[in-house]
Amino acid sequence: MSVELKLGAISAADLSLFTRGKLLCYGNYNEKTSVTGCSIDSREVESGDLFVAIPGERADGHDYIKGAIERGAVAVLAEKMPESPKSLGKNYCLILVENTVRALGDIANEYKKRLVHKCIAVTGSVGKTTTKEFIASVLSERFKVHKTVGNYNNELGLPLTLLALEPDTQIAVLEMGMSGFGEIERLSKIAEPDVGIITNIGSSHMENLGSRENICSAKMEIVLGMKSGGELVLCADEPLLFLLHRSDYNPTYVSVYNRAAEFRAVNIRYGQMKTTFDLLYNRRALTNIEVPALGLHNVYSALFAYAVGAKFGMKDEDIRRGLLKYKAVEMRQNIYNIGDITVIDDCYNASPESMRAAIDVLCELSRQKGGARKVALLGDMRELGADTRLIHEQLGVYVAQKQIDCLFTYGVAAENIAHSAIKNGLRAENVYANVDVTNPLLSGEMLLEVLQPGDILLVKASRAMAAEKIINYIKENMTRQD
Repeated sequence: MSVELKLGAISAADLSLFTRGKLLCYGNYNEKTSVTGCSIDSREVESGDLFVAIPGERADGHDYIKGAIERGAVAVLAEKMPESPKSLGKNYCLILVENTVRALGDIANEYKKRLVHKCIAVTGSVGKTTTKEFIASVLSERFKVHKTVGNYNNELGLPLTLLALEPDTQIAVLEMGMSGFGEIERLSKIAEPDVGIITNIGSSHMENLGSRENICSAKMEIVLGMKSGGELVLCADEPLLFLLHRSDYNPTYVSVYNRAAEFRAVNIRYGQMKTTFDLLYNRRALTNIEVPALGLHNVYSALFAYAVGAKFGMKDEDIRRGLLKYKAVEMRQNIYNIGDITVIDDCYNASPESMRAAIDVLCELSRQKGGARKVALLGDMRELGADTRLIHEQLGVYVAQKQIDCLFTYGVAAENIAHSAIKNGLRAENVYANVDVTNPLLSGEMLLEVLQPGDILLVKASRAMAAEKIINYIKENMTRQD
């Protein structure tokens, strides 16, 4: 991770001020030394960069300070004094702080104040990235938008996203991820959003937080950094979030089922690779709003984007055009063909809610293709704690109810999906399990033996499973079926 500081250089003195750190300069460098970029990876350091030494479980960035200076770093943010600082390089500045991750956030918080812009923060158990992309697509029809790229949604990625702001940015759309208490609070205080969005409350992170109520509390930390007068946009179909409708936050709600929501989608229908719905908003009925994606979960994301566009004074035709320009992010419900097989590539992550949504898309796509065979490869869902087995078994029930033609599971926990699906009516001869997570190629071979021209294949699992390796194996070996 490395970014260029496009809003202008930062002096070593300012870095010390922003972080409340101790500044030490060596050689010809001094407090006026200018930093023009920032990197947390010594291999990506460029001339003029600040190198942030991050302690980690596998590697400690402090061990790579010398290499970063050799590559051109002019300043180093560190938590401990090197044994022989002068041996690291002739010219560089060292800023000593208690915590380099927190200090990076402090730098980003101060740096972004150089630019007058609005900030939108998106969090939630499911759909953060999709909602962020829909919002950015809509707002880009009228504003210069800067958005989170890739997985830059944590205490390292979000500050780097802010440090990469461009001088003409009008709105920053930031994704905020978490795994426990306190993380969203810190991200919110760095970004200071004008609008905070919570897409939903799911079961992800149950292992760390213990209950959906705790997950909701952790997500609600987003308000702790919001600017005075900031606004919340929430999902009214989540009871835990709708409980806030009489609170001091005065949120705006989007919904499919709750008539009390300000933005409500009705008459939802699916077409060829698109979803159309009507919108009830501001005592009006806006008909035939289209998004180039399938699934109810994408309707929710579009509703959030419409609500944000309306809050920023955009016209209906501009919002509609922005929705139509939405493009799925890599490995998030990307639909394409491998030979005669249609693939729904949804490998980036998985939760109970997103698994069901992906299966629904598989079934809808099958319907559109005249009843094409539905094949699903489902991998382990992580961070579910004591409920891991039960939640996987419940997904197996859903697979059976949806009459999936062939089920493949990948991982030890996912094997419970297979057992449950058979128990609830799926024919055992159409179920295949691979518990060896070190051997994704075995799953690939199983699929190649079963897949037929015209099939639709869904591949979805938690990020740690790297299920894209299975898709890549199929791509490389599909010709063997010819």
